[in-house]
Amino acid sequence: MNGPGERYLALLASDAAPSDYEQVLQESVDAGFDRPRVERLHRLALQARGVREVGRRRESELAALFETVADLAALKDLDDVLEAIVRRARALLACDVSYLSLNDDERGETYMRITQGIHTEAFRNVRLGFGEGLGGLVAQTARPYATADYFHDERFQHTRTIDGAVGAEELTAILGVPLLLGRAVIGVLYAANHDPRPFGREDVDLLTSFAGHAAVAIDNARRTRESADALADLRNTGELLRRAAEGSQRAADAHDRLAQVVLQGGGLADVAGELQQVLGLAVLVVDAHGTTLASSDADWEPGPDETDAAARALADNATQIQEERSVAPVWAGGAPLAAVLVRGPVDDVNRRILERAATTAALIMAVQRNVAEADSRRRGDLLTDLLLDRAGAGAIAARAGVLGVDLSRPYAVAVAAPVDPVIEQWARDHAAGVGGLCAEVADRLVLVLPDQDPLRVGEQLLERAAHLATSSRRTVGRARPTVGVAGPVHGPEGVRSGFDEAGSCLEALLALGRRGEVTDAASLGFVGLLLGGGAPTGFVRRHLGPVLDYDERRRTSLVQTLQTWLAEDRHLGRTAQTLHVHPNTVTQRLERVGQLLGGTWQAPDRLLELQLALRLQAALRS
Repeated sequence: MNGPGERYLALLASDAAPSDYEQVLQESVDAGFDRPRVERLHRLALQARGVREVGRRRESELAALFETVADLAALKDLDDVLEAIVRRARALLACDVSYLSLNDDERGETYMRITQGIHTEAFRNVRLGFGEGLGGLVAQTARPYATADYFHDERFQHTRTIDGAVGAEELTAILGVPLLLGRAVIGVLYAANHDPRPFGREDVDLLTSFAGHAAVAIDNARRTRESADALADLRNTGELLRRAAEGSQRAADAHDRLAQVVLQGGGLADVAGELQQVLGLAVLVVDAHGTTLASSDADWEPGPDETDAAARALADNATQIQEERSVAPVWAGGAPLAAVLVRGPVDDVNRRILERAATTAALIMAVQRNVAEADSRRRGDLLTDLLLDRAGAGAIAARAGVLGVDLSRPYAVAVAAPVDPVIEQWARDHAAGVGGLCAEVADRLVLVLPDQDPLRVGEQLLERAAHLATSSRRTVGRARPTVGVAGPVHGPEGVRSGFDEAGSCLEALLALGRRGEVTDAASLGFVGLLLGGGAPTGFVRRHLGPVLDYDERRRTSLVQTLQTWLAEDRHLGRTAQTLHVHPNTVTQRLERVGQLLGGTWQAPDRLLELQLALRLQAALRS
C-alpha cells in the first residue's frame, strides 16, 4: 500500500472529489500511519485542491469577460450595446439584478437607462442627483462603491424617492462602478442582490474592468449614431462626414484589434505593437515609477521629461497632449498602474485610440496583478512556514515544487529593515521572477534568492530602494533599508540558519549605527556578532566600568594604558615607548587598574573579556 503522501498527490493529479480525500484519510489511519501526520497531509492536500479551484474559477471569469468584450466589439447600435452590457454584467457576477444609468451633466443627474430583473416602473424611471444614493456617489466621485446592506449604510445620502424605489424591488446588496471615458464619467453600471450577499474585491475588479470596455462600446455606438444622424442632416458636408466616419471606424477597428490582443492572451508589448501600427507613432509603456514595461522602439528610453509627463497624467488621471508626446494614464481598481506614451501630438480620433489602448493595458495588468498577488501570497506563506518551522520538510518541499522553487540549489538570504511597502512589492515581484521567496517576518523583510553571492543580493536591494525612492518622488519618511545577508545555503534547515545569521548581521549594523549598509558575518568579524547579540554597552560597563569612571573623574589615561599594554603583549618597555612615558608610570597605572578591577584581573579569562570590552568600546565610540 502506498503511503498517504503519494495517494494524496495522485488525487491532486486526477482531480478527485473531496470524498476521495476523506477515504484516503480513513484508510491511512486504519493502516496504522501516524494520525497527526496524515491529518496534516490531508489538510495540505485540500488546501492545494482549493487553490486549484480558485484558479479555475478565475479562468472561467476571465474567459467570460473576454467573450463579453468580443460580443460588444461586434455591436454598433446603441440600444443593442446597452442591453448587452446589462445582460452580460448580470451573467458575469451571477447576481439577481443588473442595471445601467447614464449621466445628464446639464441637470447634474444620472438617470436609469436599461434594467435586467427590475419589475417596478418607479425604479425604471428613477433619477439620482450627483452625490445622492450609491449611484449618485459613484457618478460624482468616479470610484466604485459596494454595500452589503444599502438601507443601513450611512456612507450614502438617502432620499425618499431613491430608498422607495430600492425598497420596492427588495434590493439589499448593491455594487456600482463608473463608466469612464478617460477622466469623464458617462454613467454607472450596477449589480445587486435581494439578500445581503456582499460583493468582494474580485467582483469589484471584474465589473470595473468590464465597465471600462463597456464605456468604450457605448462611446463607439454613440459616435456611430451621431455620424449617421449628421450624414442624414448635412448632405452638403460630405467630406467632413466622411472623415468623421473614417475616424470612428478607425477607432472601432483599433478597439477590435486591441480586444483581440486580450482574447489571445497578449501582453503589454502586443498592445504597444498594435498601437504603433494604428497610429504610426513610437509607443512606450512605463509603470508608476517610470520603469519601461513595453516599447515599440528599442531606442526610446524614458528620460526625465517622459517620467514627469507620465507622473502628471497619473496624478490627474487624464490624458496629456503635448507637442513632443501624448500620454494616457492606466488605472485599475482605483489605483494608478502605468502610462502609455506616444511620440508627438494626437488628434481627437487618435486620442480615443490612445485611451482605448490604455484601457486594454489596464485590463491586462489587472489580470496579471491578480495572478501575481496570488502567487506572491503563496510564496510568502511558504517562507513564513519554513522560517517558523510550522510544516514538515516533506510538505515544505512539495509546496516549493509547485511554486518552482528548488531548495536543493544554493540560495542567498537577506534580511532588511525597515520594511517599506514599495520596496517590499518590488522584492516580492523580483523573487517570483527568479524562483525565490519573499515575506515579512517580525517586522523584517526576508528575501531568499537563488544566488551564490549574498552581498550582491543585498547591494541589489539597496540599489533598487534608491531607484524607487528617486522615481516615486517620495523621499520624506522613506528610510534607506539596512540589510544583513548570509549564504549560500541549501535546504529548509539551511534557509532557517541563514535567516538567523542574516538577522544577527542586521542587528549588528543597527547596533553600530551603520544604517543603510549591507554586510555579512565575515565582513563584521566578532565585534559585529557580539553587537548583534544585543546589549554591547552593558558588556563594556560590566568589564571596564570602574576604569572608565576613574578616567572620566580624574581625566587620566588608564583605558589607553591598558589597551596599549595588551596590544604590546603586556611588555612594560614597549608600552612605555608607545605611550612616551617612563616604565614606572606604566607600572603605577596598571596597579591602579588592578585596584579598580580586583585582584584577579590578570587571569587569562579576565584578560580576554577585557580585550573584547576594549574593542567594543572602540567600535561604539567610532
